[in-house]
Amino acid sequence: MYMVESKGGAIVCMLLSLFFLGTWPAVMTLLERKGRLPQHTYLDYSITNLFAAIIIAFTFGEIGKATIHNPNFLSQLSQDNWPSVMFAMAGGVVLSIGNLSTQYAWAFVGLSVVEVISSSMTVVIGTTLNYFLDDKINKAEILFPGVGCFLIAVCIGSVVHSSNTADNKAKLNDYKDAAQDTNLSSLKETSGVDSKDLENGSGFTNKAKAGTAVFLIELENRRSIKVFGKSTFIGLSITFFAGVCFSLFSPAFNLATNDQWHTLNKGVTHLSVYTAFFYFSVSCFVVAIILNITFLYYPVLNLPKSSVKAYLRDWDGRGWALLAGLLCGFGNGLQFMGGQAAGYAAADAVQALPLVSTFWGIFLFGEYRKSSRRTYILLGGMLLMFIVAVAVLIASAGHRK
Repeated sequence: MYMVESKGGAIVCMLLSLFFLGTWPAVMTLLERKGRLPQHTYLDYSITNLFAAIIIAFTFGEIGKATIHNPNFLSQLSQDNWPSVMFAMAGGVVLSIGNLSTQYAWAFVGLSVVEVISSSMTVVIGTTLNYFLDDKINKAEILFPGVGCFLIAVCIGSVVHSSNTADNKAKLNDYKDAAQDTNLSSLKETSGVDSKDLENGSGFTNKAKAGTAVFLIELENRRSIKVFGKSTFIGLSITFFAGVCFSLFSPAFNLATNDQWHTLNKGVTHLSVYTAFFYFSVSCFVVAIILNITFLYYPVLNLPKSSVKAYLRDWDGRGWALLAGLLCGFGNGLQFMGGQAAGYAAADAVQALPLVSTFWGIFLFGEYRKSSRRTYILLGGMLLMFIVAVAVLIASAGHRK
């Protein structure tokens, strides 16, 4: 069957995956900031995320003539390969829970910092596991310094969040001092700001520029997840939980495609990356549907209740949510294709996706606008560590025999 075999092809897959996986969180964040319930968004996202896996399975997974030692996607569906299937599905479960968690963490901590912390944890834990599972095909003397850069980035990312939070509190306190008789519930009426389109700045042309106190207040009034008055510990706790989930999905997928623990019966062919990704995505979809339908009726973090009927009628932003699912689905698929060819440890270079997410966070959502010099220096250091880390992890790529 066709697969990415050259090191150059693997690197192309990883770079495309990096862009896709760094962009879909920005789309989801955009919808939350516009007031769409995260349960509705994630249900839409889950549909196209599965659809992407089906497309990959019936295209790449069906290219070439099937043989006993190299079956195509449809042939593998009837094989006795359930141990590998279960590993693939376990990877899908933890990824689905991790993605669902970050959807709430973005509101509390910010797109940039959430991606930095969760991605760095994925690399520090997941890449180390993948290195040993892949029989050390990646160059350790290059790989682990890259892992160290990610570890430094996660530490700096936590400090960036604390610094930026302090900056925002100072802005709000200064604003409250200047308007002592104005409470948060009436700020929207008194500020005279049109909140029609917060993200592209059209509602803040001359009155509420990104990074100002009025911008933060208008954003709070508009968004679906309210964060004022909430402890940042909530957001950081969710973020670290998501990071643990993310660190496990790639090693599970590695086991599904390469059977390092020899769980398959003798003569049974290993799952192809396309078949494994199909099962992976099916479990991801099932978990997402169960959890999000539950959250419609029993919402978390004081979100309003909804229903399946309300979800079906909510077309505002549905196209963007469906796009996010496609981006994530193809991004994960490309990551696994690159990992199967060059080693899953090297493919974890796509966890430098915060480089892309931070770009969207700054230019689309106005994150870090009008922050302190200290915050800007820390942000620059964090991004520098990611640039070094992604270069080093790609340089460690080997070639699977």
